[in-house]
Amino acid sequence: MKRFGGDLSTMWRFDILPPIKRLSWWWWWFILVLPDPKHPERSRQLMVLWSTKETPSIRVNNHWWKPGARMAIDEHDGHVLPGMVCAWWYDGDVMHEPARMTECRIAALTDTHPDWPGEGMGIGGGAVVPLTSDDLSFGMLPDLSKMWLSFKPDHESNPDLPKSFEAELTPWWERPSSATYANNVYALGMGYDILRIHAMKAKVSIDGEAVEGSAYFQKVTVQAPSVPWFWGFLHFDDGTYLDWFLPHISGSMSKKDSTPWSKRDSIRWPSNARGLMHDRSRGTTEKLEQGSIELIRPDESNALRDSDGSVLPRFRIRLHNDRVNVELQVRATSRAHWTFDQPTRAGLTSHLTYNEYPLEVEHILLSDEVGDRNISDFKWIRGNAEHAWGILN
Repeated sequence: MKRFGGDLSTMWRFDILPPIKRLSWWWWWFILVLPDPKHPERSRQLMVLWSTKETPSIRVNNHWWKPGARMAIDEHDGHVLPGMVCAWWYDGDVMHEPARMTECRIAALTDTHPDWPGEGMGIGGGAVVPLTSDDLSFGMLPDLSKMWLSFKPDHESNPDLPKSFEAELTPWWERPSSATYANNVYALGMGYDILRIHAMKAKVSIDGEAVEGSAYFQKVTVQAPSVPWFWGFLHFDDGTYLDWFLPHISGSMSKKDSTPWSKRDSIRWPSNARGLMHDRSRGTTEKLEQGSIELIRPDESNALRDSDGSVLPRFRIRLHNDRVNVELQVRATSRAHWTFDQPTRAGLTSHLTYNEYPLEVEHILLSDEVGDRNISDFKWIRGNAEHAWGILN
């Protein structure tokens, strides 16, 4: 595959849906998933987020962010938005969070914009460029042959981090490296607009050390209260991709802190999880419309713990359709967590805790009419899971 596929026309735009006060939330999100030579069953991971929100103020990890202005869009669809660049780095042992949390103006433009440095082709090329002294940009070349990502951590907060990350991202194969687009609008203008590239190859330089791994990308507009969810994905060495998703309503919506294992999170509705699998060896894409996600609290004495001392979870996931059955168990090897507190009405404050977990696959079984495959059929399987609670409105 010589270039990224799919419809990339909205990659650099956040004006698809009209904004809604306190509800509209926009972001670009990358996660690089890299081998860990010290713990081959794990992975090293870098997450970078470029984001803004329609809000007078919001507290992010005890940092009050007040945008002070709205997104500006010029006659060439170039965007400048008040936002933040946030990141974490997991080195296989230690979660460095945040690796960066920087307020800045962020510019986004297509390769046909007059300020683009060079000739554009108008088929999806463009860039996101935070207006900072450090290069925190990412973008797509005009011919769609590759993407780049540049990142430098904030060493004032953590001098032990690598000094720089430079990533070159190229297509893997047609199905996971073609952009997918979803747009849905409900009542009162609420809805979502999401573009994803499920998997790509990543060549990354970490302070000059060359590493090859994979990457996942999404560009998201959400215009609705953020309710609890489970989500996660796996990349397989042969290019297979698997994800799962379960948004739900539960007692955890009333939580106001980031402490895990609340008894209020015991009953969830709906309980049916859905997933997607791009199967490289079969050359198919399977929508897995039935399934379940079980959150398991390990009870062994040597259970892994996060930086706050809380036991890290396991997830047991089952997904299937008429042709394919997927069963897996993964355990979190670390935890990054972000807390959001947004003033609403009558002096009230809404809260969301967003957790990201680098994963180790303990068991997996893929079954179809051709046969069964398990963990021994793959050289490596790497991924990340999310669990969020609270409600942000």
